[in-house]
Amino acid sequence: MPPSHPHRPPPPRRRHHHHRHHHHGGRRGSPVIVILVAILLVVCAIALKHRDKDPAPDKPDNTLSSSVSTTQAAPKPTDEPTTGEPTTQPTTEPAVRLEATATIAATGDMLMHLPCIRPAQTANGDYNFEHYFTYLQDYIARADYAVANLETTLCSEDNGYEYHGYPNFNCPDGIVPSLQNVGFDMLLTANNHCYDTNSVGYHRTQQVLREYGMDYTGSFSDPEQPKYLLKDINGIRIGMLCYTYEDSSDPNVVAPNGRPMTDSDEVLINAFNVQELDTFYRTVDSQIEQMKVEGAEAVVMYIHWGAEYQLKQNATQEAIAQKLCDLGVDVIVGGHPHVIQPMDLLTSTENPEHKTLCLYSTGNALSNQRRNLMRLDTGHTEDGIVFSFTFSKYSDGTVRVEAAEVLPTWINLYTSNATGKKVYDVLPLDMEIEDWKTQMNLSDSTLKEAHASYERTMAIVGEGLAEIQEYLNTLLEIE
Repeated sequence: MPPSHPHRPPPPRRRHHHHRHHHHGGRRGSPVIVILVAILLVVCAIALKHRDKDPAPDKPDNTLSSSVSTTQAAPKPTDEPTTGEPTTQPTTEPAVRLEATATIAATGDMLMHLPCIRPAQTANGDYNFEHYFTYLQDYIARADYAVANLETTLCSEDNGYEYHGYPNFNCPDGIVPSLQNVGFDMLLTANNHCYDTNSVGYHRTQQVLREYGMDYTGSFSDPEQPKYLLKDINGIRIGMLCYTYEDSSDPNVVAPNGRPMTDSDEVLINAFNVQELDTFYRTVDSQIEQMKVEGAEAVVMYIHWGAEYQLKQNATQEAIAQKLCDLGVDVIVGGHPHVIQPMDLLTSTENPEHKTLCLYSTGNALSNQRRNLMRLDTGHTEDGIVFSFTFSKYSDGTVRVEAAEVLPTWINLYTSNATGKKVYDVLPLDMEIEDWKTQMNLSDSTLKEAHASYERTMAIVGEGLAEIQEYLNTLLEIE
């Protein structure tokens, strides 16, 4: 967007002096008189010439300018002689205006282990998880649209499946209104645990989400419905895709978490097989084109991929990310490793002007993967992140990402003195909060752990984030 220029006043009209020319008739004067008259005329002409160059006495010198306002042409004096040639007034191109912005906040896995479920049960037998997000809620609410990965099914115990965590996740329905009340707008439902309670849980999960009016994508109930979500956010139409890897060595079998889906169900999930990536790319390309036909102005891919507990993306993730960049995806948000992985700024090999923001893994948003329970005893499984990115739309139709931020989070687990129950506090590790200890009710030891979590996360994403922000700042400077 062209920068606005301060309005400058047009240059003042210069005074024009009109001189009467006297024609002398009669006898020719003497040579001496003629010479004196000639000298006098020359002196007068010189004086008049210098007088015309001086500023008008009632206009200070500093009002004179050789530049013309960018928004208004200098007025042409009406008494200036014309040459008879046509004149054209300079025109100014209309300024490109910022019309809308849309900020999306994406966080990681809601990995609903049984120890996270039990303390959420209320006196009347319902389940409420809102208090786990007391400190994070304001940050989620600031986004125009907030997204999390629902790493469980909602099968209900009435269908013969008890509430359970690893390896077959089944969570009470209360997680949905709880996340809704916190400020989340969409849940991702294509992951390796989406079929943990088989077909009944797969479909009931979607049913519950629809009943609560919660957006979701990745899994579907009808083979004819679009395999993407096209959402108007503040007047910007954003196409969103969600995919998961197929946990099967047979490319003809879709088996999340090793559970083969029925023939009728396997066409109701967005899944890719690493042995058939060309098929995946063709499908995504077709979906992006269709979204654009329907008005999509930007594309976000949420993808379940990579190797669990690896602090760096692998070669397959990098290859997929590059191809998605080439296909025109604007932002990639990855998940599944249960730890945070780096950020990257990708450049399309098809169109070098196209860039893609990529976060390879968002880590855990909520889980019971405590370091004392994990073979990876570094604490990384307790860390999460809120990745926020902002699309801007201009009056010339341009839509692009113009801001990206991260908010590290950490899950503080403790026992409530009031209830005797475990509490999972998802804490925003915001450096603008001056006193974490007081404002988030931390002990000296948990304060130390919170700072350690922040350092772990920024050590992983800091370099990539800096590269992304430098690029985005360059775009704004060009404008």
